[in-house]
Order: sequence, then C-alpha cells, then structure tokens
Amino acid sequence: MEQFKSGGGEHDNPIYDSTLDEPPLYEEADFSNEERRTVRPSVVSAFGHDTLDRVPNIDFYRNAGSVSGHRAVRPSLQELHDVFQKNGAISVPDTVVDGGEGSDGTPSDDVESAEPLDSNKGAVKFGWIRGVLVRCMLNIWGVMLFIRLSWVFGQAGWGLGIVVIALSCVVTTITCLSMSAICTNGVVRGGGAYYLISRSLGPEFGGSIGLIFAFANAVAVAMYVVGFAETVVDLLKEHSAIMVDELNDIRIVGCITVVFLLAISVAGMEWEAKAQIVLLVILLVAIVNVFVGTFIPATDNKKSQGFFNYNSKIFLENFAPAFRDESFFSVFSIFFPAATGILAGANISGDLRDAQAAIPKGTLLAILITGVTYLAVALCVSATVVRDATGNITDIITSAIPCNGSAVAACELGYDFSSCHVETCKYGSMNNFQVMTMVSGFGPLIIAGTFSATLSSALASLVSAPKVFQALCKDNIYKALHFFAKGHGKNNEPIRGYILTFIISVAFILIGNLNTIAPIISNFFLASYALINFSCFHASYAKSPGWRPAYKYYNMWLSLVGALLCCGVMFVINWWAALITYAIEILLYIYVTVKKPDVNWGSSTQAVTFVSAVNNALSLSAIEDHVKNFRPQILALTGSARSRPALLDLAHSFSKNYGLCLTCEVFVGPRSEALEEMNTGIVKNKHWLRKTKRKAFYTAVVCNSFREGTETLLQATGLGRMKPNTLMIGFKGNWKTAGTEAVLSYVGVLHDAFDFEYGTMILRMNQGLDVSHIVEAEEECLKAAREQQALDNEMNGRKPKGMFRKSKKPSQQVLTTRLSVCSPSSPQVAKMNEKLLEASAQFNKKQPKGTIDVWWLFDDGGLTLLLPYILTTRKKWKDSKLRIFIAGQPGRTELDKQEMKLLLQKFRINCTDINVIDDIHVKPSSDSLKKLEDMIEPFRLHEGSKDIAQAEAMRKKHPWKITDEELETFEEKTNLQVRLNEVLQENSKSANLIIVSMPIARKGAVSDILYMAWLDILTKDLPPTILIRGNHKSVLTFYS
Repeated sequence: MEQFKSGGGEHDNPIYDSTLDEPPLYEEADFSNEERRTVRPSVVSAFGHDTLDRVPNIDFYRNAGSVSGHRAVRPSLQELHDVFQKNGAISVPDTVVDGGEGSDGTPSDDVESAEPLDSNKGAVKFGWIRGVLVRCMLNIWGVMLFIRLSWVFGQAGWGLGIVVIALSCVVTTITCLSMSAICTNGVVRGGGAYYLISRSLGPEFGGSIGLIFAFANAVAVAMYVVGFAETVVDLLKEHSAIMVDELNDIRIVGCITVVFLLAISVAGMEWEAKAQIVLLVILLVAIVNVFVGTFIPATDNKKSQGFFNYNSKIFLENFAPAFRDESFFSVFSIFFPAATGILAGANISGDLRDAQAAIPKGTLLAILITGVTYLAVALCVSATVVRDATGNITDIITSAIPCNGSAVAACELGYDFSSCHVETCKYGSMNNFQVMTMVSGFGPLIIAGTFSATLSSALASLVSAPKVFQALCKDNIYKALHFFAKGHGKNNEPIRGYILTFIISVAFILIGNLNTIAPIISNFFLASYALINFSCFHASYAKSPGWRPAYKYYNMWLSLVGALLCCGVMFVINWWAALITYAIEILLYIYVTVKKPDVNWGSSTQAVTFVSAVNNALSLSAIEDHVKNFRPQILALTGSARSRPALLDLAHSFSKNYGLCLTCEVFVGPRSEALEEMNTGIVKNKHWLRKTKRKAFYTAVVCNSFREGTETLLQATGLGRMKPNTLMIGFKGNWKTAGTEAVLSYVGVLHDAFDFEYGTMILRMNQGLDVSHIVEAEEECLKAAREQQALDNEMNGRKPKGMFRKSKKPSQQVLTTRLSVCSPSSPQVAKMNEKLLEASAQFNKKQPKGTIDVWWLFDDGGLTLLLPYILTTRKKWKDSKLRIFIAGQPGRTELDKQEMKLLLQKFRINCTDINVIDDIHVKPSSDSLKKLEDMIEPFRLHEGSKDIAQAEAMRKKHPWKITDEELETFEEKTNLQVRLNEVLQENSKSANLIIVSMPIARKGAVSDILYMAWLDILTKDLPPTILIRGNHKSVLTFYS
C-alpha cells in the first residue's frame, strides 16, 4: 500500500494542494449571532487532505474570554457526523472572541474568563525574585528579628529555640508545598490564597476565608504601622520631643505613615516594588551589621550589659531552657507570627509573569533563607550574650571566689551578676529587648532595620489586602461588595480596595493598642494556611482526573498533617482567638452556602461528592430492599419542568429531600430534529429547577412516540437502588378530542407501568395541569420586549447590548408583535388562564385547614395509604387531616370500622375519621348513567344490531371502539365507577385533596377508550384528585 507524503517525494497525494502550505489567510466574517469571529477558509490537516477535523491546539482548551489568548472553536460532533451537504459548505471558525460567556452559554464569573482590557497592555509583571522572593523575605523578616528573637532563645535556650524555629519552618514549608501543588494545577490568576482555596475547595470555603484573609491583611497594616510608630515615639521620648503624649503621638505618626504607604501603593506596583527593594537593602545591611558586631571586641560597657563576644561557656550555658513565667508553647506562640509572611508573593499572583513557576520557587527559597537567617542570628546571640546582666561596670570580680549558680559563664569571665537572682536586672537576653542594638557594630542601623521590617510588612499587607479583596469581589460571591471589583490603570489596580484598606487600618491605628486583636489576626492567617493544606489533601483524596499538578514534591498525608498542625498552632497561640476565627469562618461559610453563588470552578468538593455518591450507590445496591425503608421515588411525566407545576409540586411533596423525584419529558419526532431542542431544554429546565429550589432531576428522551419514550424512561431511568418506583402522570383531560392514537398511547403508558411493577398515580384537576402555552407566551413577550428595548436604545443613540444589538426590525413591527403575544385574545381566555395559573400554584403554598380524603378501596400493598400520610408530615400540609373511607358490607359497618382502626393503629398512622361506605354496590342514578352514555357514545361500535359479518367487519375497521359485548361484560365494573363518583360527590366535595384507589383494566379485555371513560367518570367534577395503584408489594409494615 502506498504512503502519501505531505509534499514532494516519490509518491504524491493526488488530492493534495501544495498551495495550502502557504501561511493561512484569515478573513473577518459576520455571523447571525453578531459575534466577531476570525475564520480560516480552509485547513489542510497533517494527513494531506482537506478536513473539518482540527489537530490538537492549546486554544481549544481556553476559557471563554481568556486573558491569555482567544479561545478556538473546534467543529462540533454534529458538524462532523451529520450528512454532508454538497451544495452548502460547512464553515467552522478557528477562533472566537467570546462575550464573556462560558462554554455552555452561561455567564462566566471566573477571573480567567474576564474580557482582556486594552488598558492592560504594558502592565507591569514581576518575576519570581522581585515578585515573590523579595516580598516573602521582607514579610518574614519582621521586628521579631531585632526585638524578640534574643528573648525567645533566652527563655527556651538554643536547644529548644532551634525546635521553635524548626517547627515554624515545618508548618510553613508543608503549607508552601501544598500551595505549590495547587498553583501548578492550572493557570493562577489574581487573588492569592483566596484564589487557590476557592478554585480548589469551592466558593463556600474560598468566600469565607477570602473575606477574613483580606480583613486580616488590612488590620495587619495597622499592626505593623503601630509597631513602627512606637519605635519612632520611643526615639522622640529619648530626645524629649514628644508632641502631645505617647498614645496620641503613636496615632499621629501611624496615620502619617499609612498615608505615605498608600501614596506608594496607589502610584502603582512598579513604585511599590522599588520601595520594597530599598527596604530590603536596609534590612540586609542591618542583619549583616549584627553579624559584624559579634566579631568587634566588646567594650567594658557592653560586657556589663552581658555581651562578651563568642565564648563556648556562654554558648553551653544558654543551651538549656530557663522559662520564667513562660512555657515552650507560649514562647512558640510569640515567635510563630514572624513566620506568617509566606503568602506575600502569592497574594499578588495576578501581577506575576509566571505565577505557576514563581510562587513555589520564590516562597520555598524565602523560607529557607529566612529560616537560616533567624537561626544564625539567634545562635550568634546565644554564643555571645548571657541571660542576665546588671549593666553596672563596677560589678567586676576582683578576688578569686568560686563561680556557681546560673551566672557561671559571666563569673568565669570576671563579672558578678549574681544580684540578678534577687532582683530583676535590666540587661541580658532575658531582660533587654534591645540586645541586637547592643550587639551590632552600629546601633542606629538596627533601628533602621526595625523601621525597614515594619514598613515593608505594612506595605506588603497594604498591597495584599486590596488585591485579594478585588478578586473576591470580582467573583461576586458577596453581591453587596461587587463595587470594589473595578480596577484602574495598566495593572488593574484596586483603587477602591486601597481606600477601604486605608480606612480600616487608620481606624485600628486610632485604637493605638492592638495587643488584643493581634492573636485573632495571627489565627486568621493560620486558618488560611490550614485551608491551603486541606485543599491539597482534599484534591488528592478526590483522585479527580483534573488534579495533575506539575509540582510533584508534595504528599496528600503530609498536607493533612500540615492542616492539623496549623489548627493546633491556632489554639497554642490563643484558644479563644482560635474559637472566634472558627466561628466567623463557619458563619461566612453558611452564608455563602445559603446564597449559592452561581459559579462553577470544578472544585475538589464536587469531586469528593461525586465519589461519595458513587460509593453510596454501590453500597445500596449490595443491600436488599426492606419494607421499612421504602420511600416513593417519583418519575413524574411533567413534560418541560415548567409545563405542569402542580404535578411537579405534588411529586416534590411526596419525595421532598428524602427521595428521588424525576421530572421527565419525551420529545416526539425524528431524532435529528428533536435533539437540538432537547439539549436546549435540558439546560433551561435544570436552571429553572435550581432557581425555583425544586429538589428534582430533569431528564429527557427523544423517541418516535410518547409511549415508546415513556417505556424507555420506565426501564432505564435510575442507578442501582436510586431508581424510580412510582409513575406520576396527569389526567388526559382532552382524551375525547385528542384522537385515537393519543388515547391508546396514554393508556398504553399505564399498562407499561403496571407491567414494569411501578406504583402509578394520576392527578386530575378541573382547571387542567398544562400551562405550557402560557409559559411560551411569556417567553415570546419577554423576547419581544427585549427587541423593543434594543431598538429604543438604538434610536436614542445608545449602544444596545445582548442578542438583539443589530436587529433591523422596524419598531412598529416589534410593537405589534409584543401586543399580539402579550395580550390575550379575549377576556374569557384571560380569565381561564388566570384560573389555570392559580390552580397550578395550588400545591406550592401552604394548604388551608381541611382534609385529605383517602378512599382505600383495594389493598395495593399500602401505597394508597402511605402517600397521603407522607403528605401530612410536610409543612405545607400539616393543617390537613386524614379521613379514611373504605368499602363495607351492609350490616357490619362497625366491625369493618374497628378492623380498619386496629390496622391503622398497628401502622402508627393517625386519622381523624374512618368512614365505612356500605352502599357502593347500589346502582347509580339514571342521570349519572346518562352522563357516562353521552361520554362514550361517539366511541361505541353499536355492532349488536348488525349481522355477524357486518359486525366483524366493523370490529376490524375500528378495533379501538367500545363494543356492545364489552359493555355488557363489564357493566358492573362500569357502574361501580359511576357510583363511586356519586359517593365521592356526597362525602368529599369539600376536601383539599382526594386520593382514590385506581381501577385496573385487564389487558386485551377492556378497551383503552372504555378504561379512559372509567377514569374520567370516576374523577369528574371533584376537587384535586389522585388515582393511586401500588404494585401490590407491601410498603407498610407493623413489625419493628
């Protein structure tokens, strides 16, 4: 067999056109939906011939309106599979600029789906060093490095001090590994921790943590600025330059500082990044200054304050812990907030050039560098500074005295600090927070380093809070906050968010003392870490095929340990702050859950829910059904979910949230024509069910006939034990005029339900059930109104929006369409429609006080009794009481009543009354019989007066008609239905709902027309009535 090459060579493909190797030409084309699409006229595949198929390309997999490129549209399966039209070319666009809609045509709320703005061209993007590494280091290197680190190692000793730093690094490293896995599992947009958590665990977790994380960053600005202001005020105090008093001076300096930081932030990310570089240089010089100072020979003054340069005796003495009014956990809780700056880079993920590469690399390296720095500085101090010193240069040992006690090292070095055991000294690593200033080569540099640490952390938080908050607001999870979603400038700067953060930080600065709120803020950050770790564990546990992180150095169980560690550390830092954090998060989670934001991010929560559902379905399948666990699983033939709301509402009342309810529709016609309508209907009906909070599933089939479609649904619907067992259908009120085929199909459905052992219910309401014509008219009216609005906008010079933005219909024509669609043809029709709509909403509201009359005439396994009992347990039906009606023999009414009462007691079903009807066998009145005769007259064969040959010919020509022989054979059963209607009229005319045992017609014996007449005459002119027939398997039991 010859192999064809794509160009040149021994064997040439005769159908290959070499000119198509040239660069493709693109042309603009207008489509009916007015979207701008760039179309490539022809594509030669890699296989050497013209085809609609496309080779794999990244653009096919972009979200709608992707900011990183246009989404390409591959040909649909129908375009490839349908019959080829030689005369009509099939055009498939290569790329499409979407109007911000998802692939299913619904608006997309994802940041990835945002329409790229022209103003974003030339936006400043950072690499991993300036964007992540520098920010994380500046945030982790806080005032702890210069103020409290020596105290931590003084209390814990360098032995446990190393454990404190190591444990902190373990928590942050595990969190960073989890974060790296999440952020390499797809494109990362702006929003930092919120984006990672929300896209992984869903909007409920993301929305709750996003709000408190943004708030925590806003308050953290105030904390860092107050720390800076306190240092400035201390300097003013030393030089007697206090302006008002200490507290007000802190407020003044703090507010001025925040204004200065806000100006840098609003100026743009480039200016903010430059400021961070300057602060990093100052901080690095200050850190180097500490190391240099440890090598400079100590002066007598420094020695009196406990600094002796490197000495092995001091180092060994400082190994063991010496807790004073503290414990390991309290010391750890003081140090750990210094390690909580690892999200500084991730929080500006939207401003990173390649967030997937930058966040893991920059954050892990920052943890390593800062961890080593903390450890090195702490060990240097532990090797050079004793725990206690008097600061008195006269405390020199002049005579040879034995050195004992805890100040042995100082004693051996010639200083007597033994008085520190009697009274608290001011110097030494345990007492003096300014040890770093004393140790350093040049003291003022440490003050500069302290300023740099506080200002850099404040600046990072001032940028992080608005960025995270903006991403949260863009997703519209909290609709009231959408105002803050708008960005400005090349980098889409959240100016409104900056102002809000400024207001929050100033408000907390004015408090002046943040010691109370500081533990809550630390716990807010830890809660974010815990959820990042849990997100990684949850996504791994779900084993979703979509979980494919490029970063492989993570472990799901390590992530779970990290989440538990974070939760534990929250309680170690402050138990009541941890409880407050959990309470706030739970409340926000509940709020978002109740509001149900219309977003779908493919979260791991969905994946785990799916896996759980499959496992539970499999577990159920392994267990045999038991009568005690029977519950009605309804298959309701409603057509479109909106077409028969009364039927759906009643079905939903039976199943509620505890059973299966399927609203089903059969599309009749050729599959090629009905498929598109069905697919559109599936989306619309599912959306309507969610919007109206009906707990039901919508399913549809395409078949050549209604009966065939219903048969398919009865046999194939469901999964394992999650399978319908009860068919619910509306009564065919127009059966006399619908045509023979329609009646035969309808009754055939009932026969099929009995054959497949379904319980069967038929609902009849005098006003009817079908409101589809009203729904269609409303939709047409709404469509016409939109057209009119679009035209009005166009005439007024405004740019119209939506699908009618280029409609050329004359305004008068549209107005006429609106009037014809929206206005009823006559007052009588309007009144009928009003009554129909009122009746259709009857079961969706609370039922008035009244009764549910149950006519339990035949034992069908108890379904006729169980279903009305279930209704009485629902809120809407709680004021409706059960009344039971049974057929009885004359002369033993009381006995029958007592037997039924005893049976109901055993079933534990309460009813207000039991009525025994002992005259059902009586022949119905002549008027009632006349109604039946008039009803069936058009469908009778009247073959009795003909000879045998004529009669046989008539039967063959009209096999569906009611014969005289059939009427005679089933006269008693026919009369029973007429009589039952009379009895129902007498006893249940005022009931809220009537439930009656459904008569059964034997296949092949009772004609479908006669059976329809039975059902019609039985339920005629009554309140809402349900005919019920169980499958004659027990659904009630009195055994425990």
